[in-house]
Amino acid sequence: MTVFAPARTPRRASHARRKGGIRWDRLGRMALLGVLGVILLLYISPAKHWIEQSGTASAQSQELHELKAENARLEQRAKELRDPAALEREARSLGMVRQGERAYVIENPPR
Repeated sequence: MTVFAPARTPRRASHARRKGGIRWDRLGRMALLGVLGVILLLYISPAKHWIEQSGTASAQSQELHELKAENARLEQRAKELRDPAALEREARSLGMVRQGERAYVIENPPR
């Protein structure tokens, strides 16, 4: 024959029923939540800076691409202007004449 002992009430339950006692389980949870909150606050600033820098990096990358394209265009233009005929065309488009040539100015040309 087996004899069963009556079920014991755990000590925690008896402590929980007391009024005015410190609830260490709740206090521990609140402390952990507080620590988690502080850790999250510490991550906000670096995360914000990382997002700003990634945006800045993409904008600067786009600007670098545009500047490289402009540099290539200007180098091609400089190479074209090394030719004496191209240089003369540019000078004449600016209204220049060779030494000894007679320049004519037409005022109020018909449209």
